[in-house]
Amino acid sequence: MSINDWKTDDRPREKMSVSGAASLSDSELLAILINSGTREKSAIDVAREILAKAGNSLNTLAGMSREKLCSVPGIGEAKAARLMASFELSVRIQSEMPQPRASITASNSVSRIFSPLLRNLDHEECWVLFLNRANRIIAKERVSIGGVSGAVMDSRIIIRKAVEKLASAIILVHNHPSGNPLPSEIDRKQTRILRDAAGLLGISLLDHIIIAGNRYYSFSDEGL
Repeated sequence: MSINDWKTDDRPREKMSVSGAASLSDSELLAILINSGTREKSAIDVAREILAKAGNSLNTLAGMSREKLCSVPGIGEAKAARLMASFELSVRIQSEMPQPRASITASNSVSRIFSPLLRNLDHEECWVLFLNRANRIIAKERVSIGGVSGAVMDSRIIIRKAVEKLASAIILVHNHPSGNPLPSEIDRKQTRILRDAAGLLGISLLDHIIIAGNRYYSFSDEGL
């Protein structure tokens, strides 16, 4: 039986119109994005299969590749693209900087901005928050992308960007795809190099935060 043959109150779109999106289950929300199923399965059946493939974890699902999504019967290139676009919008909404731009006063404020961007990646990325004298955010920018084992952090590029943006302080952020938030010796060394180099121009390195899944490590919180 297709969704069109269901009782009206049970159809995801109609249910959302009456009770709102929050009333829908994960599979029902996905079914709206998927739009149609196959001859053998409804859109909700396909949605449940995708969720099962992701271990019923939305975080895992959001990190699935196009190839893995398309491996589920009923998901072609167009549907996979629609799903990936919706996941990316969700990430951007969560990581959008508050307006007006608030002062950064604690590491958890930085984690809230970057965790949606970095926690599900299978490679390392290095980002920088540029701050003014009041520790208000001027900009956030990705400065390097690496492989599974690490991302190259070029202090010269970071400092040049900070000078161009008239930043008084910076916060370095990168992720560990391994899920272990503890800094490596290379992380510690690169942090010291950046701190010393920025200090020569009167720019403060306020923190270096490592995102690992749903956890993070703050050099500042640890007194480093």
